[in-house]
Amino acid sequence: MNFYSMRDLRTNTRTVCENIQSNGEAIITNKGKPTFLVLDISKDDFELMLRSIRQAKAMIAFNNMRAIAAENGYMNDEEIEAEISAARRERRERLSL
Repeated sequence: MNFYSMRDLRTNTRTVCENIQSNGEAIITNKGKPTFLVLDISKDDFELMLRSIRQAKAMIAFNNMRAIAAENGYMNDEEIEAEISAARRERRERLSL
């Protein structure tokens, strides 16, 4: 995988794009940190690629939420019901104002 800085992209756009087309992907860095993943896609694969990337991002978010929940401790059924009831009560109070 090739890495390019934002400066590389700005000053050598054509070369960077040609390299991405030939290698299929690249990482663009900003201040030395990976910031963007650039993928070469064909118009035939666009929808499938977009759907796949969104699904992968959703799975990452889900796994992060599970890890946070595990760190903070899981709620039992009674605690979940209490949270739901409190949220509903708060909502009813807001709507009645």
